[in-house]
Amino acid sequence: MKKIIIKDDNGKDYEIKDIIEFKKHIKVFHTLCGEGDNSLHEENGRFFTVTKEFYRQIKLL
Repeated sequence: MKKIIIKDDNGKDYEIKDIIEFKKHIKVFHTLCGEGDNSLHEENGRFFTVTKEFYRQIKLL
């Protein structure tokens, strides 16, 4: 399986271990009306602001 790497809010690479669960969590807890809601997602000490653009990019992974 191909590694999936995204940038955190500090511009550092972060490897997503389980893209299906990551996408599901972002959709359930960090979207409103099908778009990123600008909330902050924390994972393993890394932070990701779920903007509309960030959510669009995650959906494409």
